[in-house]
This record gives sequence, C-alpha cells and structure tokens, in this order.
Amino acid sequence: MSDKQKTLSDIIQFKGKGLHTGADVEIAIKPAQENSGYHFKRIDIDGEPMIRAIADNVTHTERGTTLVEKGVSVSTVEHVLAALSGMGIDNALIELNGPEVPIMDGSSRFFAEAIARVGYREQEADRYYYRIREKMVYRDEKKGIELLAYPDDTLTIDVHIDYDSKVLGYQYAHYSENHQFDKEFAPCRTFVFLHELETLQKHNLIRGGDFDNAIVIIDRPVTQEELDHLADLFNKPKIKVRPEGILNNVELYFSNEPARHKLLDVIGDLALSGARIKGKIIATRPGHLANTEMAKILRKHIKIEQNKPVAPDYDPNKEPLFDVNEIMRRLPHRHPFLLVDKITHLDEWVVTGIKNVTMNEAFFVGHYPDQPVMPGVLQIEALAQVGGILLLSFVPDPENYVLYFLRIDSVRFKRKVVPGDTLNIRMVLKEPVRRGIALCYGQGFVGDQIVIEAEFMAQMAPKPNSSKS
Repeated sequence: MSDKQKTLSDIIQFKGKGLHTGADVEIAIKPAQENSGYHFKRIDIDGEPMIRAIADNVTHTERGTTLVEKGVSVSTVEHVLAALSGMGIDNALIELNGPEVPIMDGSSRFFAEAIARVGYREQEADRYYYRIREKMVYRDEKKGIELLAYPDDTLTIDVHIDYDSKVLGYQYAHYSENHQFDKEFAPCRTFVFLHELETLQKHNLIRGGDFDNAIVIIDRPVTQEELDHLADLFNKPKIKVRPEGILNNVELYFSNEPARHKLLDVIGDLALSGARIKGKIIATRPGHLANTEMAKILRKHIKIEQNKPVAPDYDPNKEPLFDVNEIMRRLPHRHPFLLVDKITHLDEWVVTGIKNVTMNEAFFVGHYPDQPVMPGVLQIEALAQVGGILLLSFVPDPENYVLYFLRIDSVRFKRKVVPGDTLNIRMVLKEPVRRGIALCYGQGFVGDQIVIEAEFMAQMAPKPNSSKS
C-alpha cells in the first residue's frame, strides 16, 4: 500500500538571527495543501512573494543554499528543509520576515523538535517516490568531491569526509529510514575551521555568527592573545582550545558530529529535487554546490518520469481480480477474439488488465509470417475489451449487454507488440456514463514503455435477445 502525504498539524514559530546578514528574523512554518511541496514566503516584501523550494531556483551555495525566484531570494534554507524532509513532512509553507532562515544553533534541532511536538496530519494524496533506476554522478575531481546515486529499495545515505586535517581526520556517517532523524542527526551543528572563520569574519560574511552556532576546529597553532581577540569579536568570555582541537565553546554530541552535519545538509539540499527518493546516495566531501547539483540531476529525471505515462502495477504472483472464466461471464467475446486474460484492478473510474501475447495467436499466421507483429487494430480491441469490464460493471447483469464502438480518436502506436510480450492495459473513464454512452482513455504498456494510447467512445446496449431489449 502507498503511504499518504503529510503536513504539519499546527503552526510552529521561531525567532533568530540570519548567519550571514545578522538580521533578526521571525519564521512561521505552516501546514500546506497536498502536492504543494515546500514554499518560502517573504512576508516582509510587498505582495508577499513565494519562492518554491526546488533545485531550479538555486543560485548561490557559498556557506549555505540560496533560492531565488522572480528576483526574490531566501538564504540558508538547508537546515529547515532537512528538518521537514527528515521528519516526514511533505508539504509546508515557510513564512519569514527577512532574507534568511535563522541559523539557530547551527543545526536542525529546534525545527525537528517543534515538528515532533506538534505532530503531522495525514493527507488524502499518495506520497510520490522517485526510484533511482540508473547510476548518477556529480564529481569535482580537483576538490575530491563526489556524489553518487544508485538504485535501491529504500533511501540510504553514506557520507565520507576528509579535509586533510590532523584534528578532524576521516569521518563517516550513515543514514537509513530506520534512523531517528530528530535524535541522531538534527542536533548536529555546522563546523568551521579557524582559518575559514577568520576569513569570513574579515569580510563581514557572518554577521549573525557566534560561538553558539558552530563547532570551531583549530587547524593551526594559536596563541592565547589570538583566542582573546576572537572572544572579543564574538562578545564571549575568554576561550581556549580543548585537547581534541576544538574550541571549548561546545561539547560534541557525537564523535562524528561533523560528518553527521554534512549528512543533514545532504538531506536538506536533496529535498530540492521535489520528491522523496528511493536509492543509495554516497557522498564524499559533500557541500551545498555538490548537493544541489545532484538535486538538479535527480529533478531532471523526476520531471521526465512525472510527464511520462507510468504502467499499472502488475504482480504476476498475485491472484487476479477476475480470471478468464469471470471475464467470459462478463464479456461476450470468445476464441479467437477474446483479447484479455486477467483483470488486475477495478474501481468506478479505472480498470487494468493483462493480455499475454503468444505465438499461438491465429493472427500471427498471416501478420506476418517472417516478422510476427500484433496488429494495431487488435491492440485497440484489447484495450476496448478491458474497458468493457469497467462499463459493464455499472449494470447488475453484464451478460445481457453488449458494447459497440461509436468513435476511436487520437490513436498512437509507440512500439511493436510481439510474441512473448505482456500487454498491461489501463482504461480510464473520462466522465460519467450517460444514457449508456461512455468516453474512455486507454493506454497499453509492455514493461515500463507505453506501446499504444487511444480515446474511445462506446455505447452499452442490451443484447437483442435479452429481456432488456
């Protein structure tokens, strides 16, 4: 069974400073309608413009991910998106009165804790998953950065970091759907090397930064005078270097907290793909540029898949809804013109069925002797017979009715159907049946590939010799 989309059950609110701008920002994360995904709304700007949280809108990735749509931007979005995605929220509206999501403590902790506190509301629409079907790669060989995506049945993420630092060393973190995001990853704070901190501070690029929202790693010898200067810059009491090479402003939650934070960033940035992912992600020295480039690659495939017809689910190990005997009870067709073997799904709008194509079909004798191909007219007939099961389900005695074509439109053949193929058919009722007249749209697939599509108008009428006539 497919699981349902989720949104917040209530509004959650925060206040804090933007890391780069130093601006005081208020943020409210609100429930949103199904299939809307994540949107940011700048309520401090006339018209309260919206910015979709999609990879297409990424413009800058230096020390954070920035989105811009129609000239309006929002920065440092990765931690709040990681919290929403990691906590299973599919749809949310993020309102803020400034240009940047507040940095809080440099992690997703406060966002994730608030989501856990208010809980979620399940929505009617099914959750969409994009299943990775082929290897995908983003690589920057000069910087030793690589993101790989492989097919897998569930989402797993492996992160490897190594910055040639004797203090930090090599670290590894692993995430799977069995992990508790709010307990194991959300609290993990961003980290910065001392030389980076000095450069950022010198260029006034971390006006909202302090020693409470980052792990500072000391990657060179420092004097107490330099430490005192840093303390003065960040308006903190005197600081010193701990034996493990970090400032004494924080206690590590995990020995591999930097790697876990990088994994948190991967989750937040990949949320910009616009879908939940089933696949294995392996990230080596990931950063926001690499993460968002992979999100763009994924999004490209997702858009192709969402615009592409998807074959009905078919499990040959599962008992059909109707076998051929029940089909013959409902349809008047018989050998050699019964062109449906199983019905796999039926509701008031949709029916799906199976036609197994074999070399024993009589029409292959002449079509063609040296190149057997199922005639297009018979593919149309197979779709129509599956549709007939749907239409005849509206009457209590289908054996007393027969169906006639009134019109066939927009027929397109995409690929040959040959012996050995399994034709997987979907017929959809486009509008309610009126006076026995029905308009349907049909598709036939072999594997994942659509081979035929057409529109049908048909009339359902009593058989001449039935009591209905």
